[in-house]
Amino acid sequence: MTVQKTIYAGEEAIQLTADGYEAILLPKRGGNLVALRQPAQSLRFLREPENRMDAFKHSPLRFGIPVLFPPNRYDHGRFKLLGKQYQLPMNEPEYQNHLHGILYHLPWDVLDMGENYVILCQEIKAGHPFYEFWPYDFSLILKYKLNSLGLHQEARMENHGDEPMPCMLGFHTSLQIPFHTQSAPLDYRFQADIEQRWELNERMLPTGRRLSLNSWEKQMDENGIYPFDSIMDNLYSAKEREDSQRAILTDQRLGVRFIYETDRQYRFWMIWNNKASGDIFCVEPQTCIGNAPNVALPTEETGIIFIEPRGVWTARSRLYAETFFM
Repeated sequence: MTVQKTIYAGEEAIQLTADGYEAILLPKRGGNLVALRQPAQSLRFLREPENRMDAFKHSPLRFGIPVLFPPNRYDHGRFKLLGKQYQLPMNEPEYQNHLHGILYHLPWDVLDMGENYVILCQEIKAGHPFYEFWPYDFSLILKYKLNSLGLHQEARMENHGDEPMPCMLGFHTSLQIPFHTQSAPLDYRFQADIEQRWELNERMLPTGRRLSLNSWEKQMDENGIYPFDSIMDNLYSAKEREDSQRAILTDQRLGVRFIYETDRQYRFWMIWNNKASGDIFCVEPQTCIGNAPNVALPTEETGIIFIEPRGVWTARSRLYAETFFM
């Protein structure tokens, strides 16, 4: 097991190596974990920017595991919570929305590195670029650990202030299809623990109405579907599976499953495949729905979490591969 500083495509990076896995993190590029591999099997599970750094710098959300705070879209970037009015930048002119926060392109501090882990932090307070939009003193801490069970991620939010703070978090995880150069997209099937789809309006904002799964979505929940069979920019409630839920991408030719497992803090999946173009497939665990403060439903249903003064909130996920025989 090793954790060491390195250079990745000209950028300062941290490489974690353990038990057949390898991961690469770019602290200065949004704290993005851009690579998760099994080198001995020539498998790469995340869409990497290694040979596309110009595209990565322009659109970092399309590679690796970008941090979303808050996740998804917000009507003209405006909403009200706990008596405070928020105005996020309008960075999606097509729909006149705010999209995904700004932390995914800011540099992150490295707090600690150990034998098989690295800890990153954003310390938000007056003077920080995000404080203008989220006026609270708090820390967002990400811990990545690598071992034989895969990549473990812990998100930790610490409210340093004297008032409750809303917490809305997600990750725009971009999976690599195919994992192996000798496979093709048609070799793949995707399954996710979902139970309802949230209706979206013409500006891709939730209406508050929840729809039963259609036959194709039921197949995605049960046996899996071809990831590019239909256009997906869909928001789902996650179906509880014991104390977690999973999304699974399977290479049927290789007999390899890549599993994205999250705890119940992430109650929603956003699935996006770039208009079924065949080049990008994103599986996005979220603690809340998009535009949650503006949807006329209780926060218990929309997923907004409030962290008490001086309180701490954590959420965990794991990404790992397993082989099977057809």
